[in-house]
Amino acid sequence: MLNVANISFSYNEKPILKNLSFNVQQGEHIAVVGESGCGKSTLLKCLYGLFDLDAGEMFYNETQILGPAYHLVPGMDFMKYLAQDFDLMPFITVAENIGKYLSNFYKEEKQQRIKELLDMVEMTPYANVKAKLLSGGQMQRVALARAIAREPKVLLLDEPFSHIDSFQKNRLRRNLFQHLKQANITCIVATHDKEESLPFADKILVMKAGEALSFSTPKEVYNNPKNTYTAALFGDINVLNGKDFGKTEKEIICYPHQLHIVPENGTPAMVKECYYRGADYLVIAELQNGQRVFVESKEPYTTDANIALNLLTKQ
Repeated sequence: MLNVANISFSYNEKPILKNLSFNVQQGEHIAVVGESGCGKSTLLKCLYGLFDLDAGEMFYNETQILGPAYHLVPGMDFMKYLAQDFDLMPFITVAENIGKYLSNFYKEEKQQRIKELLDMVEMTPYANVKAKLLSGGQMQRVALARAIAREPKVLLLDEPFSHIDSFQKNRLRRNLFQHLKQANITCIVATHDKEESLPFADKILVMKAGEALSFSTPKEVYNNPKNTYTAALFGDINVLNGKDFGKTEKEIICYPHQLHIVPENGTPAMVKECYYRGADYLVIAELQNGQRVFVESKEPYTTDANIALNLLTKQ
């Protein structure tokens, strides 16, 4: 188990992490989400032992995670940290990069492991290509394969799919996270992409300005956001006065799919914009009080069309 207890860290006297605490069970996948500059990358570096904490402590089972002040070579042996710069060796091949840290004593096992990882990240055709000739997305796939080659106990990933094409990204995510689950590898991912947090995480850690706002299951974080900041991390949101929709007078946070266009007996609105998104349309409508709201629709609507809206929430 990974135990993070009341850790704080500052850089040049500027607080970056503030009294963070959470526990991670072996094999769990944690998504760390938040706006740029909230401390996600710094948290991963602290977890790996690249920085010395100002306060608090971190343990993996009985082993305390300590920074450069305690280790000649920073970093924990049972962890692997994949930063956004990939750190590949440019003048050796893809296969050689993946097998860089694998033992040469068992050569057949090493080659079999390299082949498995090449298949997983769909880089088999590039096995003998030098890393310097790869695109950014290809480099990132090779770096992912190398990071899990020796199957660490804990894998720390910082925006691991940011350079990968959309048509490859979904399949690669499924391949990687399925492999990690089967190998019982704990994974902590810093990400901006809800497609990496909602489907694959066991828990989501929401961060803002170095603090933890929530730490719970994806369903809980998404369906019951504690504030507009948390909800907005997963897409467009509406902040409504419940009284305008026949609800309570308290403020209601809802997503576009929770506002439905109904034939009648709804809250009046006028369409201002309509965008085709493939599976549906995003309608931007204006209420009678002048507030603009986001609505999902299966049908397109013309500008200035009058519609009626119904709010479907648990609140």
